[in-house]
Amino acid sequence: MLSSSIFPVFVFLLGSTSVGGLLLAAFYPQATKASAYRQRFERVAARTESRRTEPADENGRDRRRSVEKTLREIEEKQKANARKGGKPRLGVRLRQAGLGWSLRSYYLACAGAGSAAYVLMLLPGFGALSALGFAVAVGLLLPHTYVNAKRKARFKRFGAEFPNAVDVIVRGLKAGLPMTDCLRVIAAEAQEPVKGEFVTIAQDQTLGIPVDEAVQRMCERVPLPEANFFAIVIAIQSRTGGSLSEALGNLSKVLRERKKMKGKIRAMSAEAKSSAGIIAALPFFVSGAVYLTSPDYMSLLVTTLTGKIVLVGCALWMSIGTFVMRKMINFDF
Repeated sequence: MLSSSIFPVFVFLLGSTSVGGLLLAAFYPQATKASAYRQRFERVAARTESRRTEPADENGRDRRRSVEKTLREIEEKQKANARKGGKPRLGVRLRQAGLGWSLRSYYLACAGAGSAAYVLMLLPGFGALSALGFAVAVGLLLPHTYVNAKRKARFKRFGAEFPNAVDVIVRGLKAGLPMTDCLRVIAAEAQEPVKGEFVTIAQDQTLGIPVDEAVQRMCERVPLPEANFFAIVIAIQSRTGGSLSEALGNLSKVLRERKKMKGKIRAMSAEAKSSAGIIAALPFFVSGAVYLTSPDYMSLLVTTLTGKIVLVGCALWMSIGTFVMRKMINFDF
């Protein structure tokens, strides 16, 4: 009974195995052939894709190397200029201040200021030697301070107006205008001192100087980070290509963010500046009030040697304190 029940199952398994073997023998060559075709197609497709990506990767590497080389050259040039001299010469500072003075005019202003200070010191009764020392100090410091103040004010106006000029260039490039026409538009319609600097750039281009070199000269005339950023962007684009409008658009955003940061710093340091001004002015108000109430008491400071030494020491210590407070509230970034 048991053997008769197992025999049909055994026959069924044997028949199924035979049919499976026949089907495998009939269709296996075609299946392996299709698999070989598929593998060969995948290898060819992978080789083609690698050939497509290799030029793009090579172009990206070439562009990256070109950008690094340009940045390295600009950095070396800036280091060389820094090694030549820390502070600009007098003629350069006069041009940067926008005064239009010659060296002879500057020296005449120094002599005039010194002469006026000498006469003013003789009127209250100071000695000739003291008046001469004061006159020399005023003649050297007053014109120098005036030129530095004008130079700083001009740089401040340039930094405030420069992002608008960059925006004009970006809009012009997106509208299809060439870079030279955008620079001429700024030279014709911008406000000073940006207008004057771009007029100089347009004149340099008329003489045949490339745009990147002309912009680099502007960076030397206006030694500000904003102008330096602009020169770097133009230099990189002229050597490596790319979307100049996008690069200048990003630069405009950076410049405006820097402007916002300066405003925040100015607001945060306003209280400290007010305190420093009050502390620096308080001794003068107190001495003036004491002189009005007791002139004989205060006259000892200008009539005796000890009083003069005390005045010099007080002026020295007040100058040091004012300088320290200025450094504490002057943020550079």
